[in-house]
Amino acid sequence: MIFVDNGNNYDASVNIALETYLVENRLVDEPILLFYINEPSIIIGRNQNTIEEVNQPYIEEHGIQVVRRMSGGGAVYHDLGNFSFCFIKDDDGTFRDFQSFTKPVIEALHKMGATEAELQGRNDLLIDGKKFSGNAMYAKDGRMTAHGTILFDSDLDEVNNALKPRKEKIESKGIKSVRSRVTNIKPYVNDEYKNLSTEEFRDRILLEIFGVETREEVPEFKLTDEIWEGVMKLREERMGNWDWNYGQSPKFDINESHKFPFGFVDFRINVDHGKITSAKIYGDFFGLGDIADVENQLVGVRFDKQAMIDALNELDLNKYIGNVTAEEFVRELFE
Repeated sequence: MIFVDNGNNYDASVNIALETYLVENRLVDEPILLFYINEPSIIIGRNQNTIEEVNQPYIEEHGIQVVRRMSGGGAVYHDLGNFSFCFIKDDDGTFRDFQSFTKPVIEALHKMGATEAELQGRNDLLIDGKKFSGNAMYAKDGRMTAHGTILFDSDLDEVNNALKPRKEKIESKGIKSVRSRVTNIKPYVNDEYKNLSTEEFRDRILLEIFGVETREEVPEFKLTDEIWEGVMKLREERMGNWDWNYGQSPKFDINESHKFPFGFVDFRINVDHGKITSAKIYGDFFGLGDIADVENQLVGVRFDKQAMIDALNELDLNKYIGNVTAEEFVRELFE
């Protein structure tokens, strides 16, 4: 096995693109170990409806990035107190064998004092009945990655804040996340590790996995400028744009009603690949124009707050609905 250093990149879209590039391009003949730490971000499973998983107003307010990964599974929150490990190799029949891939990490944690850490169920690492690591896999053209997270010193309140959407108004066929009781691993390791930064703890895990004393002894594959160009191209095409992170969501329907000062409004919106395919607006408001003009104005627009505001700003909503701005009107769909 050989280690790949991500150059201390903390951008989730870059790190997910790097991992994907290493899967989709066979650069070395031996298995690769990749670590990365992301700034606050939500990593969405390949088959999930992003809107259904995130607290959109909260993540916009706090600048939390959303990135869709290539593997299945549920949405997870990352921050600087959490790091990811990725084992990348040829698919030799071990796909879905989470035990073989998590074993080196578990053994390293045992040596560091977290002796009760274990794989439970299909793909979660638990300690004291609480989850500190979720794992997933992705395979393409004979290559695969088995990746997971380690909650070391993460802000667990933010996990709940960022992943707490109002699901009752959304109907979709996306794969929904299952929330578990979570914990950081930090309280369970030996005292000598408790004051380490996430980077320092990650590096100690690295040394344990390779069974060496110093970072210089870890065998490493160096990323060239050409490889980084390929990674950034992949990021531009997928992980770094709205169409991938939101537009790849399965079809879903929005049913939302709200009482405005001018009357009651009932929204019925159908979305496919992140764009509105049909919109119906009902209510007891008094309008001079045909409400179908407003509905048709939204068709083909991204189901995104600012995109919808921009579209409706081209109309005089007072004529059709009442005394309301486009921002006030659209805001109810996202809060």
